[in-house]
Amino acid sequence: MSTADHSEVNRRDFLYIATGAVGGVGVALAAWPFINQMNPDASVLAMASVEVDLAPLVEGQEITIKWRGNPVFVRHRTEPEIAAAKAVELSELKDPLARNANLPDGDPATDVNRVVGGKENIIVMMGVCTHLGCVPIRNEGDYAVVEGNAKVGGWFCPCHGSHYDTAGRIRRGPAPQNLAVPQYSYLTDTKIRIG
Repeated sequence: MSTADHSEVNRRDFLYIATGAVGGVGVALAAWPFINQMNPDASVLAMASVEVDLAPLVEGQEITIKWRGNPVFVRHRTEPEIAAAKAVELSELKDPLARNANLPDGDPATDVNRVVGGKENIIVMMGVCTHLGCVPIRNEGDYAVVEGNAKVGGWFCPCHGSHYDTAGRIRRGPAPQNLAVPQYSYLTDTKIRIG
């Protein structure tokens, strides 16, 4: 093989490699929009966490906020609601687990394990019935506390008759689990971040 033949082979190899590299970059550039569209959009990223100001929430009041497309109950419980929840024996509970994302999975469903930071007056729970995903009604059901002439605390899912107590624990009906407590933390004494 002469020197001219050897240089021709090297030039041809270089052209094949360069053409393949340019083609590979072209395929990657063409595929990027399809790959990038699988990333969550800005509205989903914004809902990854939400801050809630608790200062306007007076004792006995509850608000419902939206987080990740689901309702979240934030309730300022009264002393009778807390006392009623503490008086329940774990053996009476249909679901003995706390279902609190802030605690280890197997922790018991005591009242103190259903709140964060020992702040028993504020309870935060997903507002989704664990039976079929309906939204329970607040201050209703057989386990709400009667104060004066009104029921306070407790939740009732009228779709299939699930009753939750003042700590959001399932007490009667087809729901298999307590209302879930999402991951949240206190930023200040009057502000929490969910998520």
